[in-house]
Amino acid sequence: MIVLLQICDICRLNFANIEKNQDLVYYPVHFTLINGDFMNNDFIMKVGESLIAGGPPGTAAEPEVVIGHLNGPFGTAFATLIGNQIKGHTKVLAIMNTDVMVKPATLMVSKVTVKDDKYTNILMGTVQGAIANGVLDSVREGYIPKDKANELGVIVSVWLNPIVTKEKDLDHKILFDIHRKATTSAIKKAMNDEPSIDWLLENQESIVHKYYQNALDGK
Repeated sequence: MIVLLQICDICRLNFANIEKNQDLVYYPVHFTLINGDFMNNDFIMKVGESLIAGGPPGTAAEPEVVIGHLNGPFGTAFATLIGNQIKGHTKVLAIMNTDVMVKPATLMVSKVTVKDDKYTNILMGTVQGAIANGVLDSVREGYIPKDKANELGVIVSVWLNPIVTKEKDLDHKILFDIHRKATTSAIKKAMNDEPSIDWLLENQESIVHKYYQNALDGK
């Protein structure tokens, strides 16, 4: 495969002609000039996850994120999820406050089947606000380009431990901070393609799934 790049501007758009099996396929490729290096901003989807724990019972966060362009297949999936509501797994936009949607547009999907009002209030209150702030932190830190905030979308698969409904003295500030940090971490890892395939191959034999190890240990 031969890739030919024609730079049309000092720092922006160009097209790549990719020759394969004597057929030419044209792909738009977007580049930004950063510190003298051309950085490829063109992708269909990015995927990442993160786990932040260590707080009081029920406050751990383990979001999984998918990031993509709203004008492509990701956007179709995004809109389909909004329109295809399922009892117990309602999809909602992440908001900073009532009537203030975060950018990039972010859709929350609960991993847990929601069955009671208390869980709903925590998920659609403290955690929803935390996720929105985590997304905005990602823009502030440069993980998501600010100039792409209206073009990209984020889908967050949310883990909120059901035991939070049984915690009499649940610390909402800690819960908020952990989910906020976990969201930013997952987005950072997604946009940076972490972990890398080289790291995974190098460390494969030393990585043991926590709960597999617990099973081996009879815990």
